[in-house]
Amino acid sequence: MAIRFGRPAWASNTPNEPPKSPWGGGGNGAGDDASGGGKGAGDGKGGSGGGGPRNPWSLPPGGPRRGAGGGGGGFDDLFRRARRGGGFPPGIPFGPQVWWLIAGGLLLLWIALTTVHSIGTQERGVVTTFGRYSTTLEPGWSVTFPAPISSVTVINIQNVREENFPDGSGENLMITGDQNIVDLAFQVRWDISNAPDFAFQIKDPKATVRAVAESAMRAAVSRASLNETIGSGRTTIEAQVQLQMQQILDEYNSGIHVLGVAISKAAAPQQVDEAFKDVTAAQQDAQGLRNTANAYAQQVLANAEGDAAEFDKIYEQYKLAPEVTRRRIYYETMENVLSRTDKVIVEAPGVTPYLPLPAVKRREAEPDIEVQGKRPGATK
Repeated sequence: MAIRFGRPAWASNTPNEPPKSPWGGGGNGAGDDASGGGKGAGDGKGGSGGGGPRNPWSLPPGGPRRGAGGGGGGFDDLFRRARRGGGFPPGIPFGPQVWWLIAGGLLLLWIALTTVHSIGTQERGVVTTFGRYSTTLEPGWSVTFPAPISSVTVINIQNVREENFPDGSGENLMITGDQNIVDLAFQVRWDISNAPDFAFQIKDPKATVRAVAESAMRAAVSRASLNETIGSGRTTIEAQVQLQMQQILDEYNSGIHVLGVAISKAAAPQQVDEAFKDVTAAQQDAQGLRNTANAYAQQVLANAEGDAAEFDKIYEQYKLAPEVTRRRIYYETMENVLSRTDKVIVEAPGVTPYLPLPAVKRREAEPDIEVQGKRPGATK
């Protein structure tokens, strides 16, 4: 839109009267210049003849320009038209009806934006009418009353939230059932099972989940020993914490579902870590010795059972032939006893009944050792 500015109002009041020159020249007079030799400035062209400067207040060549209406400047005439209901720009209505049309369009846009709702597959829309819960919108397109009559809060119920304990790199100290201190870190995963309860029953869901998880974990650790907490009992503790958390959150009608609890770290505090390692090593040594003793006991028991089984077999034979069995046992016993003695008995006529052959053989096998120049057994 181009806005043209008209000439001053006083210039259009006397369009036939030539304007006076600010340099003193007349309208149509022909006079001499100050030196008396030139033609006068009033030649009917506002003193523009003779090569001198043109009168800035005279009409432009060709008459008044278009758009320069009589009276008032361009801006004054423009806003005067707007106040009278004229064009703005000229030719376009800008009256009260335009304002009503604009307001109606904005109202229709507001109604369209607050009435039609698109709910995703993983989402649910909680609808309140005059501040009170009315219904829940399922996935798809839905229509409600416009705001502020109805309000829709979209909640993602399938998004898995995670809470880490501790929240950072610090320690999370807890007391076990045997009065020991353990540094325990764990994670809780949860999602939303009921959108209206989640939106209205609890004020701060995240803070509630963290408080319930901390309380349930401390209660479970207080019932377990240190070895169970850092060892094989961690799975049991995780299941107990998840069950207790779900019970408490259901009592709150929180609309929260606990997916799982995982212990990521269970160790002694840094201040007693070295001593704790020594205790652990001693416990492992004690367990190893117990295992060795149990293995030896099993071996002895197996040998005893074998001897008993062998005796049972001998007894069965003894019942069948007592005299033969008795004599056989006697011979075997005497052979076992006499095999460790140094005596040799020879039952033959004309032979010395006792020959210390083992003792002689043993003496011959001993080395010939001299002590201070004498043979062993020599006296002074």
